[in-house]
This record gives sequence, C-alpha cells and structure tokens, in this order.
Amino acid sequence: MATNKKDAEWQDVKKKCKLNAETLRQAKEMGLNPRSLIKNIPNKSEQWKAPVSVWVQDMYEERQAKANKKKVMKEEKDKDLIV
Repeated sequence: MATNKKDAEWQDVKKKCKLNAETLRQAKEMGLNPRSLIKNIPNKSEQWKAPVSVWVQDMYEERQAKANKKKVMKEEKDKDLIV
C-alpha cells in the first residue's frame, strides 16, 4: 500500500513538473522527496528560478562531479601509500 502511494506521488510529480524518465530517476537516486520537487516549481513572480527539470539535472551533475573528484583524490592517496 505504501509503495502504491509513493508511486502515485512520483507520477504526480512527473506530470506537474514535466519531468522525463531520466530526470525522475536522477531525483530518486539523489533521495529527493516528491513534495520538495513540487515546492520548487517556479511561480510567475519567480522568474529567477530554473524549471524543476533543469534544477534536478544541474544538482545531479554537481553531485557526480564532486563524487568523481573525491574518488580521484582517494585513488591518489592510496597510490601514494603504496609507493
């Protein structure tokens, strides 16, 4: 029952925020809450806000870059310890 409710919330988010499957997957992977995505839909008076799909994709790219940088730093540290 709980998964049906969550699935319904995610389908609602997909429709309201006009997200594609890839952006929805990225949001779920980052652990975002469906309600937080709905709250970030820009209003007409909030012209400075990016659409939710762009916001999620930018945040996902930033997190991936940070994770890759951390991985490279760890590999370099391990490499220095071996030598």
